[in-house]
Amino acid sequence: MKSFAFVFPGQGSQAVGMLDAWGDHPAVQQTLQETSEALGEDVARLIHEGPKEVLALTTNTQPVMLVAGVAAWRVWCAAGGAKPAALAGHSLGEYSALVAAGVLTLAQAAPLVRLRAAAMQEAVPVGAGAMAAILGLEASKVISGCAEAVVSLGGAEVVEAVNFNDPAQTVIAGTKAGVEKACEVLKATGAKRALPLPVSAPFHSSLMKPAAEKLRVALESVVLAEPQIPVVNNIDVAVRTDAAQIRDALYRQAFGPVRWVECVQALKARGITHLVEAGPGKVLAGLTKRIDAELTGLPLFDPATLAEVMEALK
Repeated sequence: MKSFAFVFPGQGSQAVGMLDAWGDHPAVQQTLQETSEALGEDVARLIHEGPKEVLALTTNTQPVMLVAGVAAWRVWCAAGGAKPAALAGHSLGEYSALVAAGVLTLAQAAPLVRLRAAAMQEAVPVGAGAMAAILGLEASKVISGCAEAVVSLGGAEVVEAVNFNDPAQTVIAGTKAGVEKACEVLKATGAKRALPLPVSAPFHSSLMKPAAEKLRVALESVVLAEPQIPVVNNIDVAVRTDAAQIRDALYRQAFGPVRWVECVQALKARGITHLVEAGPGKVLAGLTKRIDAELTGLPLFDPATLAEVMEALK
């Protein structure tokens, strides 16, 4: 069998009805039931009915993406799928990876993710922060362009590179004025496009530090088990097995960049050739090919893609 990793998407891949294709699959139903009990609400109904605007609220998006990732993982396991060589998750997806690795139970992860989402939303008032995707410019130039923008604004604003998604796509975040200025600077530097993102907070920027502090307090009381599968984390691009180190990485991840390009490269360095994206959409599968053409990205989000993954990994 080919050497493969499971990777889990983050915020932005959610869609109303994203679990409908699984029908009444026992693993999916169990995942929905556990999460609903942990959060005290009907998560299955929220995912099935939406509406889209309610599903897009950060406090809902983060828990439902956790559910979708864990559901796909459990379906894989129920189908007799082999154990992956490693796991990773983009931003929020790291929580799904930690559930798959046995570090967190779903009942532990769901309230943590909701608290994380609420704290992030509270950290910066809606409209005060912003994010934008910078396309067609290498990461080092995006970093220096953000620094230039901050200097030109007298150091009063914040803008930082926060998601290194592929070699030519980096997301920036910060104050609204900081992001707007950086977009101007980066387009003048040679970026093909600077696209404002429809998000409610400047995720992974230093403005999220107050949210991270709340998350750190919550993490202190959560008992973590030893990973059964290696998890490459976002913040250090490293595999941690010590509970204190895993907690610290989750804390710093909330206000630090998602180093996805390096995570994918680290998976390849472990001899992995195929990355299975467990959850809705094909975002990470697409990024995989752009990061390294020698790697294969495979989405897994319904019975048809499950069969395709099983066949591809033989």
